[in-house]
Amino acid sequence: MKFPLYFSRKIAFSKDNKNNLSRVIIFIGRLSVALGIIVSLITVATGFGSKKAIKERLADFSGHITVRSTRSNSSYNTSVLDKQGLNMTKIKELPDVESTQKYVTVTGIMRNEHNFAGIIFKGVGKDFDSLRFKKFLLTGTTPKVTEVGFNNDVAVSQKIANDLHLKVNDSIVTVFLKADQKPLYRKFKIVGIYRTDIKLIDEQFVIGGINHARKIQDMKPDEIGGIDIFLKNVNDIDKDFPEIEKLIGYKNYAEKATEKFPQITDWISIFDTNIALIIIIMLIVVVINIIMVLLILIIERTNSIGLLKTLGASNAQIRATFINYTLIIMIPGLLYGNAIGLGLILIQKFFGVIKLNPENYYVSTVPVDLNPIAIISISLGILAISALALIIPSYLISKISPVKAIKYN
Repeated sequence: MKFPLYFSRKIAFSKDNKNNLSRVIIFIGRLSVALGIIVSLITVATGFGSKKAIKERLADFSGHITVRSTRSNSSYNTSVLDKQGLNMTKIKELPDVESTQKYVTVTGIMRNEHNFAGIIFKGVGKDFDSLRFKKFLLTGTTPKVTEVGFNNDVAVSQKIANDLHLKVNDSIVTVFLKADQKPLYRKFKIVGIYRTDIKLIDEQFVIGGINHARKIQDMKPDEIGGIDIFLKNVNDIDKDFPEIEKLIGYKNYAEKATEKFPQITDWISIFDTNIALIIIIMLIVVVINIIMVLLILIIERTNSIGLLKTLGASNAQIRATFINYTLIIMIPGLLYGNAIGLGLILIQKFFGVIKLNPENYYVSTVPVDLNPIAIISISLGILAISALALIIPSYLISKISPVKAIKYN
């Protein structure tokens, strides 16, 4: 074993540390490291967890990638999707694509004696991914669509249900307005009430049968307004988007789930800045405390430094000894910090202790993402940066005279 590592372990586990200033210094150093780890873990887990949860909610409701006609533009009333150049077979064969579903959207007004609400009626077909939608259901069931005739079952959001005092099995009249035509009236039955916690979705969307939307939009039975494409992993959107764009034809366009609501996307992007800022602040705090620990330990053990120099130890060996000594002191702080931080994260993950207002944060509880790579990187990163930061202050050892050091009390 090399001398610096051997000697640093000897003094680190020496019983002398229990009865002098080292005890307090070591406690402060370990505490700062533990707090830095705890705050960093919670910041990364909740920050990445919130980004992932919001993206998944957007994608699970309306598809990770959506294909629409260029004639639809930003209108909620979809135009007929052009089939020229649209290769659905190849899209479904892409390895990251899990499923697809067709739809037609049209705007309308739901009204009763209590209130009225402007809505976007999303007509879905028999390929509707009801299992994916089921995670949003609070009560009732998803509308069963066979595309045979007209199914009057619909699912409305909790926000719309509350505004119109609706519950499952109630009926509601919806008015659809078309230019230069009389209003069209449809009576629907509420079979399900859902909540996504995404305000822009919950305030507008009603899920029902595609044939109603086709009839209102004067579409033929085989025509559709768009396609929702669901991927196996929300993080693959950017990777798969160019491939899907090549297969949709030049008269259609593809849109990412993260681009449909730019205000939400802009809000999500703030997380990256906040995460980086908090980690940098905690890293600075940890490094400053560890440097102070090293300097105090050097001053406290001046006699030992003088004795080592007298016995022939070089400045480099003594510096390495004290850097190793300080890093060994940090290890319990790393362990305790990880244990406490991961414990708090797991409590939140499984019990959802901390709640949020979904109108402001788009989620009802603080979501967490346990990423092993991020967890390991935080600990190793703090350890590595601290080791580098200790190099410069360790040069104080070279200024210590052996003769004066031995006399030092």
